[in-house]
Amino acid sequence: MWDFLKQLTNPESIIHYGGLWLLLFVIFAETGLLVGFFLPGDNLILLSGILCKAKPELLGVDFFVLVPMMVGAAVLGNTAGYWFGRSMGEKLYSKKDNLIFKKKHLEITRKYYHKYGGNLTLVIARFLPVIRTFAPIIAGAIKIEFAKFMLFNLIGAVAWIISLTGVGYFLVQFFPGITNYMGYIFIILIVLTALPILRILLKKKEDKPA
Repeated sequence: MWDFLKQLTNPESIIHYGGLWLLLFVIFAETGLLVGFFLPGDNLILLSGILCKAKPELLGVDFFVLVPMMVGAAVLGNTAGYWFGRSMGEKLYSKKDNLIFKKKHLEITRKYYHKYGGNLTLVIARFLPVIRTFAPIIAGAIKIEFAKFMLFNLIGAVAWIISLTGVGYFLVQFFPGITNYMGYIFIILIVLTALPILRILLKKKEDKPA
């Protein structure tokens, strides 16, 4: 079981062992299931773009088929998260912390809602680990109009998938040896996507009275 969980957090293992369908499930789960916040969504999407060109046999589909499928998985994931939040409502905020659920994740996401509003947050959140898991849940909990939610859900999914797969797909065309440096690329991407969250956590710490 532990080995399986380690594979789920390794983007290369996900594609190598699970292929296209596990890739799509992970994209769905990262925003559709509460446990999905630990999944490597950004790295996985970037890697899929690279492998679609460098090792197309691993995914078995063309880039222009892969992208709509991934967008669909991302949209469905957010939609599932929205309805979960809608069914939980205010009970979500009184839920006790456990191994999976941490109230601080809700608080971090809510700060983005206060700063950018619900619509823009649904787009920005796609590029931020943890926040992208909880953004649709909060949207459901505060009962954002479903039609409006779906519009920004789609915009965010398209922007997220196309930008990351596109970077991966075209990078490997200009730098064929890039597959030898995937570990470094993943580390850089993790740091870049974690910076906004660290900024909020540090600001929250500074705002606390001494």
